[in-house]
Amino acid sequence: MPTNDRFTGPLAAAWPGVGAALLAQVLEPAERSLPVPPAEERAVWAESHVDVPTLRRLRAHAEEDLGRPWPSLLARHYARYFRDGDRDTYEQLVFARQRRLSRASVLAAATLAPHWLDEVVDGVVLLCEQSSWCWPAHDDTRTRHDAVLPTVTDPVLDLGAGEVAAQLAWIDHLLGGPLDKHTPGLRPRIRHEVDRRVLTPFTRRRDWHWLGLDGDVHNWSAWIHANVLVAALRLVDDPPRRAAIVDLVIEGLDRYVASLPVDGAVDEGYGYWWQGACRALEALDILAHATGGRLDGVPGEALRHTVAFPHRMHLGGAWYLNHADGVARPPASQPWDALYRAARRVGDRDALAHATAHRDRDAPVGDEDQGLGRLLRALSHQEWINASPGTPPLPRDVWLPSVQVLLARRRRGSPAGLTLAIKGGHNGEHHNHNDVGAIVVALNGVPVLVDAGRPTYTAQTFGPDRYDIWTMQSAWHNVPHIRGTAQAPGHAYRARDVAALIDETRAELSLDIAAAYPRTDLRHWRRNARLERDSGRIVVTDAWDLAPTDSAAPTRVHLLVAGDVRLSAGRAEISAPHGAGHLTLTWRPASAPGTATTRPLDDPMLVSVWGPTLTRLEIDVGAATATGTFILTVEESPTREVSSSEVPDAQER
Repeated sequence: MPTNDRFTGPLAAAWPGVGAALLAQVLEPAERSLPVPPAEERAVWAESHVDVPTLRRLRAHAEEDLGRPWPSLLARHYARYFRDGDRDTYEQLVFARQRRLSRASVLAAATLAPHWLDEVVDGVVLLCEQSSWCWPAHDDTRTRHDAVLPTVTDPVLDLGAGEVAAQLAWIDHLLGGPLDKHTPGLRPRIRHEVDRRVLTPFTRRRDWHWLGLDGDVHNWSAWIHANVLVAALRLVDDPPRRAAIVDLVIEGLDRYVASLPVDGAVDEGYGYWWQGACRALEALDILAHATGGRLDGVPGEALRHTVAFPHRMHLGGAWYLNHADGVARPPASQPWDALYRAARRVGDRDALAHATAHRDRDAPVGDEDQGLGRLLRALSHQEWINASPGTPPLPRDVWLPSVQVLLARRRRGSPAGLTLAIKGGHNGEHHNHNDVGAIVVALNGVPVLVDAGRPTYTAQTFGPDRYDIWTMQSAWHNVPHIRGTAQAPGHAYRARDVAALIDETRAELSLDIAAAYPRTDLRHWRRNARLERDSGRIVVTDAWDLAPTDSAAPTRVHLLVAGDVRLSAGRAEISAPHGAGHLTLTWRPASAPGTATTRPLDDPMLVSVWGPTLTRLEIDVGAATATGTFILTVEESPTREVSSSEVPDAQER
């Protein structure tokens, strides 16, 4: 397991001399290496001590599970990804199998009842007999072996494999003693399968793309390294090998932490913060425990600042600013206790308040959807269980220069009125959408001028035809469509001359987005988006300078709307969704004609966020001329019901 040209980043700087030799000395024994008490500690795990809402919910689902067959993973489901691009059918069966096992594990720990231990054993053996722990979308079996089924002699270490390895390690830690008595021989099987599928591939193959050796580091790196850490700490019995694997994990985490920008932003967006930066923070927390505090702390300014990223992206209620493949209304079941611990460690009071705002004493403290390790940590964290509910901080202004994202509201602590968000950046970001210069406007915390987000992942999502998906195209983001041309993907297509201005009267971002378009006749297209604090209105000004052209293709400003729309000359009235209120859009020149295109939604992910439709406003700004200006004003308006039957010029496309 050589580590030639060892990477040196914030972790190495904070922990000089860290390496396999030191780790061999300071790592706790396997049985004490994970920060969760085992089931034998009845003061923690007896039914009378486990969080009542969580146990009640888990028991209800687990008892339903007992009367049903386990989810069956068929070869045809795996092969579908390579045949027709469907990855979701197989993945949902995998997730259902793992959620069932997590529920059974908690019930087994709480009761030590034989039937729950049997349920755990059945689930563990099913995982051990599963042909692959890799999700088919990540399997290189086609390119390496010309196959559409897993090549069991050449396992792939991806997100899915790491998740299974960690789940089995947590089960071994939680229930090892009872399982040895109930089903002798199970734990050696766990060690064998985790070693051959995860730990050996991790050490032997150092060409995994997610290692970031080429400089492209993303959320996979933190996620997989965190899971490998858990598996190695608990399941490797040879001390030198255990220390060497943990050393490689630290090197990988160091590379990930070094890739974070100093402002702590995540270009993949809020939803991926939980599976990237948060995974790194959780891994460091486990590492501190496993070394008895010898390797402690949150090294690096970027990692400390990233703890603030979730509350900085909060629009209000269940809504968040979504960029890239994020969703505007993500699942509520995030590992809030992990954010709580991180906020405590770095002393971020706002992040702490944001975490505790999601602590409802009558609701479960954790969720099996987030994985067994996260569930066990929440259930065994008494401080989190007893935490008093907080209030979301909702900062007045957020400016993240690394991703060129501005978010601004009228006042701190309240989503009332209009919130403006605008981004610059470039079109080569991780999980990129072509959205340089895109705005989002929320009313009372609910997005109304929106970013649609992403549909269900398929083979197309990360393939050469990604930008054939409508939600990835600039034509369906709140940006101009210039002379019939959409923005192009790639790092070169970016904002220029970006400037943020924030004071007591306003918050605004000014940027030139001409370089985001693959045209040579754009001298500049300057967009300025401003929130005026006194009036509460938002003003977006587009000013352009284009070379003359013979093209007759129109130039339109696009606005993607959630809610019902009524159009008139130079004006649109919008009834926001979820009873959030009403907006009035006005524009100059008022003579610029506007039309509305209704986009029916059939993808379940999009429907779950937005309902059955979104509407695109297309305002023809007549930019065939060399220069011009278009001004859009957004204001909250008095309550008025607007029905979809009032939308003129609506078209189905």
